[in-house]
Amino acid sequence: MSETGILLLCVFGFLLVTGVPIAVTLALSVFVGLMWADLPSVVLAQRTISGTQIFSLLAIPGFILTGDLMARGGLSPRLIKIGQTLVGHVTGGLGMVTVISATFFAAISGSAPATTAAVGKIMIPEMERRGYGRPFPTALAVASGPIGQMIPPSIPMVIWGVVSEQSISKLFLAGVIPGLMITLVFMAACWFAAHRLGVKTEDRRATGMEFLRALWDGKWALAAPVIILGGIYGGIFTPTEASAVGVFYGLIVGLFVHRELRVADLYEIILGAMKTTAIICLIIATAAAFGWLVAFERIPAQLAEGVLSISSNPIVTLLMLNVCLLIIGAVMDNIAAMIILGTVLTSIGSQLGMDPIHLGAVVVINFAIGMATPPFGYSLFVGTAISNLTIERIALAIWPLLLLQLAVLLAITFIPSLTLFLPSLLG
Repeated sequence: MSETGILLLCVFGFLLVTGVPIAVTLALSVFVGLMWADLPSVVLAQRTISGTQIFSLLAIPGFILTGDLMARGGLSPRLIKIGQTLVGHVTGGLGMVTVISATFFAAISGSAPATTAAVGKIMIPEMERRGYGRPFPTALAVASGPIGQMIPPSIPMVIWGVVSEQSISKLFLAGVIPGLMITLVFMAACWFAAHRLGVKTEDRRATGMEFLRALWDGKWALAAPVIILGGIYGGIFTPTEASAVGVFYGLIVGLFVHRELRVADLYEIILGAMKTTAIICLIIATAAAFGWLVAFERIPAQLAEGVLSISSNPIVTLLMLNVCLLIIGAVMDNIAAMIILGTVLTSIGSQLGMDPIHLGAVVVINFAIGMATPPFGYSLFVGTAISNLTIERIALAIWPLLLLQLAVLLAITFIPSLTLFLPSLLG
């Protein structure tokens, strides 16, 4: 590796460990690397600007705003009510409601933090009141939030589609089965937790009429993913256009159907979505510059050769790849990591003979699990904010759920059909 490459990685690692914001870390690392390599500093500005001039990235602010509008528009409580009528009478049913609600909400927001916050705020106090304590419900909300990165529409899938130049529509479908698998294993975990904690069956079985009422009341929430995803796969609009459709739908439902969204709320909601989008776009821009310099110094090719030289066994290589991605996902922003490592990962995947869509699903799911992994998983910080528990207490409660996710991850890694079956239907 060249001197510039070594210096670049050392500066990046030092700034990251010392807690410098990721966007600033990336920009400073590139600036130092350019100065050392005697390259013009204007390259930083050029690559930063060009990194955001991609049409598909317009889907990100749209899906962020869609999730915020629907959360404030009264859709979350209705989704939870549907879950309660489905499994509320089963042992561990209230925990299962949390998981099902997170999966429903994931199909609307596409965001792990938004899913954790929207579902956790309602379900954590209720589960605590029913005898689950506070650590397990919080851990469940934190671990269920990243399902939002797997179930479409997924913001990380959009990023990976841009980075790897793969079909975003196919990547969306690749996350469906893994997301549902994690939903099922988490529901099983709720059953065991209820037995271990001595929690009795929460509610009587809902009648058919109560279920139909809940379904009717939540029809607008359930229709959202049908309209958004149906439009994409029906060829009516692109994923980017679908995000705009989602915003329009969220406005209409919140303002005129449920009437729980006020015009006065829109300023705060739009401002919050703009802040989130600005942060993401700044990371994307600086990560693009960093990625260019990394590629210029041939670091991705050297890293890929190094990983593949350790073992010629594809099973060992895939296991090593998963471990590395989990660690990176737990300590680094996922979007920046995907852009920086995109070339390395696609090179490794190509040499292993992995389908690019399968590789994308493995990468995104690894990083999704990393968002709930101590000590730096972003969803953990959301969990502490909504539960007033320390990260240490949540971390102790979340490990069994993380192990279940890792089991699903291994299945997805070594059984490609789990991620490729639905995309194959698109042709």
